[in-house]
Amino acid sequence: MKCLLLSDIHGDIMNLQKVLAYYQEYNCDKILIMGDELYHGPRKGIPENYDPVAVANLLNEYKDVITACRGNCDAEVDQMLLQYPMMEDFELVEVNGHRCLLTHGHVFNEDRLPRLPFSIYLSGHTHVPVLEKRDNGIIYCNPGSITFPKSEVGSSFGIMDDNGIYLYTIEGNKFKELLFE
Repeated sequence: MKCLLLSDIHGDIMNLQKVLAYYQEYNCDKILIMGDELYHGPRKGIPENYDPVAVANLLNEYKDVITACRGNCDAEVDQMLLQYPMMEDFELVEVNGHRCLLTHGHVFNEDRLPRLPFSIYLSGHTHVPVLEKRDNGIIYCNPGSITFPKSEVGSSFGIMDDNGIYLYTIEGNKFKELLFE
């Protein structure tokens, strides 16, 4: 199984369209979204290509392959537009024999994890891409943000397949990978 990893879309239709093109190009089977799909939040300016209704409509086209959790900018009104569940603080997903914990990072984070068995921690929230295996044996992955990046890499997303996890810029350049042992 191959998964597209997304977080912090924040209503940007153009960047979402770019990233969903990689879903097709890489023949992905699922989309894992770690929150903040539609709203941009009160502390940020409005994204240049802000269109939450168009984002919802486009994501709804993929509703059967999306697993998502709630971000700090997501609200019940967002769920009214989206045709897949996204209001839980975390989701557990089995991918290629790995138990993955999806969470945004504002309720559960690296310092406050739910007491559940998992081997891959997938989060968003910081808008900074991270991909590393820690001393506790858990792989920590944050694909970054496609809309408000906070690193020199810029807008980014991830792909997870049978062999590992890979982080890409929105232009399609791979900048980090972690292969499964």
